[in-house]
Order: sequence, then structure tokens, then C-alpha cells
Amino acid sequence: MLSDELIRGFWCECWVEDLASGGRPALTACFGAYSAAQADGWLSTALRCIAAALNPPTAMETWDGFYEGRIDTRRALLRAEPCTASISDAHTRITWTIRPVRFLPLAARDEAELPACADDLKPHTTD
Repeated sequence: MLSDELIRGFWCECWVEDLASGGRPALTACFGAYSAAQADGWLSTALRCIAAALNPPTAMETWDGFYEGRIDTRRALLRAEPCTASISDAHTRITWTIRPVRFLPLAARDEAELPACADDLKPHTTD
């Protein structure tokens, strides 16, 4: 039966919205997490990186607000419930969403090594 073969996990997305233009939010990053702890770590790391780029008072307020709600976020993830976190600064809102999913085994890559063609890709150099 197919449902027995599905892998439980979480689909994490990061959306950025320009509040001044009133346009639609844009998806800027997504991540497949295989555990509640991995999804929570993704959110925490992303928020910490963004907060570091904000002005100091906004960064502290943002991190404090997130930290207070982090227990609720972890509990929701452990119950396999969706959760959302947002921050706003000036004319930008960044929203992270995490929702429980079931990954198809065909879409999951279990091998630790990348396929041979990955060696053909060369990183960009900056001068």
C-alpha cells in the first residue's frame, strides 16, 4: 500500500513580501525536513541570520519575540501541526511556514553521495 511507503516530514518555506508595493509575496527558499527538530532548526537558523542584518533594536525585538514563541512552535511541530513565524522591518515582511507532509520515496534521495554529474558543476568565482 502506498501510504505505508510515504515518509513523514515537514515542508518549510520562506516568503518575502514588499509591503510598499502591495505585490504578492515571493517564495525565496524551501526545505524538506525529516523531523520536527530539523524543521525547528531551519526556522531558528534562518531567523537568526535575518535578525543579524536588521538594525539592533529591531533585531533584538525580533529575536525576543521569536524565542518566546519557540516552545509553542516546537510543540506544534511535535504534534505534526503547521506553524508560521513572521518578521517585518520597514517595508518588508518575511514569513516562514512549516507544515507536515508525507514525502514520496521516489522524491527522497537516500544516497549520501551526489550523482556523478554533480562533479561537472563548478562554483562561481568572485574577483
